[in-house]
Amino acid sequence: MSVTDSSQTQLEKTLFLDARTHNGFRDRPVDDAVLEHLYGLLRMGPTAANSQPGRFLFVKSAAAKEKLRPALAEGNVEKTMQAPVTVVVAYDEAFYERMPTLFPARPAMKDQLASMPEPARAAMALQSASLQAGYMILAARSLGLDCGPMGGFDRATVDAAFFAGTTWRSSLLVNLGYGDETKLYPRNPRLEFADACRVA
Repeated sequence: MSVTDSSQTQLEKTLFLDARTHNGFRDRPVDDAVLEHLYGLLRMGPTAANSQPGRFLFVKSAAAKEKLRPALAEGNVEKTMQAPVTVVVAYDEAFYERMPTLFPARPAMKDQLASMPEPARAAMALQSASLQAGYMILAARSLGLDCGPMGGFDRATVDAAFFAGTTWRSSLLVNLGYGDETKLYPRNPRLEFADACRVA
């Protein structure tokens, strides 16, 4: 089905076609119950061996936002301070500790992952946590929230401010809230199927 077909569903529009990356948000809070619902949805997406290494810090308070400020690239400061919630998407380097709960059919999985070379295990964690970040964006859109994902921040500064003494490591920031459409930029082009895809 082409994205220009009249048979587009409302779901397609909500999750992809009408959804935008937001740089400004209305002065409307996001309730903690919505964030719990959001996590309840995103956790259902697949990850390698059901390892679920993604960890999510919902930064809402003014004090927490100020802790985040020094890590932000200059162009990301204003919109992050304004957003009702900024999610620090992280991964847990010790995600394998949860495997007895997450994959009970394979009792040896925890030890197998623990014995992997650290770079390979970290790559596995980052890959699945990145998938979970994508699930979070789609789940947020399904709940009527708008998103502004950002890579422009210093990870070491975030980790020192929020995750010192833990095994969590930041990978992405996502501003969440109810978008201010007056601050949207024109949508940029996307690659066509022939430019980005092959069928083998």
